[in-house]
Amino acid sequence: MQILILYHSNTGTTQKIAEEIAKGVQKTPDITCILKSTEEVSAEDLINSDGIIAGSPSYLGTMSSELKSIFDNNIHLRSKMKNKIGAAFSCAACQGGGTETTIFSIIQAMLTYGMIISGNPQLTAGNFGATCIGTPEQQDLKNALIFGENVSLIVKKYYSS
Repeated sequence: MQILILYHSNTGTTQKIAEEIAKGVQKTPDITCILKSTEEVSAEDLINSDGIIAGSPSYLGTMSSELKSIFDNNIHLRSKMKNKIGAAFSCAACQGGGTETTIFSIIQAMLTYGMIISGNPQLTAGNFGATCIGTPEQQDLKNALIFGENVSLIVKKYYSS
């Protein structure tokens, strides 16, 4: 089983969270984790992954155009993406900077693809996906790790049954 962590990061903050999510995914046996930026990802990466965790900084309360273009330019893969597990994360510069609405914009794209959405486990104090405000602090990194592990366990359970 394979999980793709796909992200766009201008300042490196979203990349740091993506890297921590990858550490969480890698804790689950029998799961391969691929970490790629929007500049590196291919259609094959999307097709070959059983789960996709996508992340973006909050740009005007929505995902960046770089991440959106991945969804826009690969809509022809919609039938191949159906029933894959999807999850989202976002970073913003300040409180109220749009992390949750950004996550919703990513989830909306995933739902259009027919994906099954995983939220954030309660023990991270989040609901919709991993978030970070400003420079990632220790708790943000811990929450991202737990989020990644949770999604990987869902992928494993879904594809093992």
